[in-house]
Amino acid sequence: MKKLFSIFLIALFAFAGAQESKEAANRFFYELTFKPKKDSAKLEKVIMALDIVKDRSVYRDFTAIGQDSILKVQFEAMQKAGVYKDLSKSFKMPKFSAKIVKTYPDMKIQYVERIASGFSPMSIGYNETLKLDWKISNEKAKIGSYNAQKATTEFAGKKWTAWFSSELPFQDGPYKFSGLPGLIVKIEDEGKNYSWVLQGNKKVPDWEELTYMEKLSNLGLKVTEMPREKFEKTFNDFKKDPFSSVRPMMTQEMMSKSIPGMDGTIGDMMKKQEKMYKDFFNANDNPIEKEQASDVKKK
Repeated sequence: MKKLFSIFLIALFAFAGAQESKEAANRFFYELTFKPKKDSAKLEKVIMALDIVKDRSVYRDFTAIGQDSILKVQFEAMQKAGVYKDLSKSFKMPKFSAKIVKTYPDMKIQYVERIASGFSPMSIGYNETLKLDWKISNEKAKIGSYNAQKATTEFAGKKWTAWFSSELPFQDGPYKFSGLPGLIVKIEDEGKNYSWVLQGNKKVPDWEELTYMEKLSNLGLKVTEMPREKFEKTFNDFKKDPFSSVRPMMTQEMMSKSIPGMDGTIGDMMKKQEKMYKDFFNANDNPIEKEQASDVKKK
């Protein structure tokens, strides 16, 4: 039964990715305003985190990190009592599931997503090195509390305007953007589909990239790397049928079993979690990049 229950833990926490580490980090908080639907004027907002350590940076949705300590308390109480509860009722889903790691100084990018493989989670990813052709302007402005300078580039078939500040000595930025003589404090595409603005930062003296729930699900450093085309096919197949690797293992008898402390059967919970996956992936049909974008300069 514990193995079956792990299916639902995987479903709950499959949308955050991280590597194990303990070191000091500079954490930068970006408010991302984005248009989830191509033909809609509706905008959504989410806080994204860029954690910069000595040899790399990690960019991801801050949602899972921000509520990790609360979930830790709830899960440990649940374990102590020996009664399982549906934690999906007490945690907020991230808006974005990808993790992007840039290694220094070569700025090699690793793009990672998380999928289910049988009863276990696994991380898949692809590597790339981008060379963005930045055109730095003499135009300057105050962005938040920082003196910033304007730069423009083209990426993923879109024109982008960035503002960077040499007061923050990191040649980095949100998502895959980097390569300017200072941290990017604001960047948006011409159509304002995606716009990041730096809202704050703090030192994290004892930084750990893996959240408590990621440690619990035994997802560590290993990323199964593959060519981007294969990655996209694998991830798209997962989005279409998240439980395709689990379903063949489930007998009718197993599907009809109830889960202690939770309402409904294993089959009921699988349907619920499958809907959660589908809703998550269908919520955004306006990606930053098209699949296998051909307009990005690569080394």
